[in-house]
Amino acid sequence: MEFIDHKDLKNELFESEEVKEEYEKLNVMYEIKKQIIRYRIENNLTQKELADRIGTKQSAISRLENDDYNPSVEFLDKVAHALGKKLEIRFN
Repeated sequence: MEFIDHKDLKNELFESEEVKEEYEKLNVMYEIKKQIIRYRIENNLTQKELADRIGTKQSAISRLENDDYNPSVEFLDKVAHALGKKLEIRFN
C-alpha cells in the first residue's frame, strides 16, 4: 500500500476548483470560530457566561464553537459585542 504525503494530497485535491471553493467556505467559518473561542478564553468566560451576556443558551455557544452551524450576522455581532469586539465584514 502506497501512502501519500498530506501536502501532496492537498495539492492534488486543490486542482479541483470545486474543492478549493468548499475549502475556502469552511476556512472562513473555522477562523471565525477560532477567534470567538480565543476571545472568550482571554476574557475568562465560560460558554454559559458568554451566552448569558447575549441572552441565549449555553448550547447555542457550544454549537457555534463546535458544530457545523452557520450563524447569522446578527448573532455574530452580538457575540462580538459581548466579547468587547466589533464585528467587521470585508470583501477582498
